[in-house]
Amino acid sequence: MARENLAKMKCETCKTTNYFTSRNKKKLKEKLEMKKHCPKCKTHTSHKEVK
Repeated sequence: MARENLAKMKCETCKTTNYFTSRNKKKLKEKLEMKKHCPKCKTHTSHKEVK
């Protein structure tokens, strides 16, 4: 996994960084947004990509 393709995923409710994922920057121009499980909130919440 190349470092340039890593993206941090931050929880929208508690603002903690929980996940790291890779993405193809040439194909996906907008930021990623996924529903993932947040261990701090203990629910499935929306996670958005941050720099």
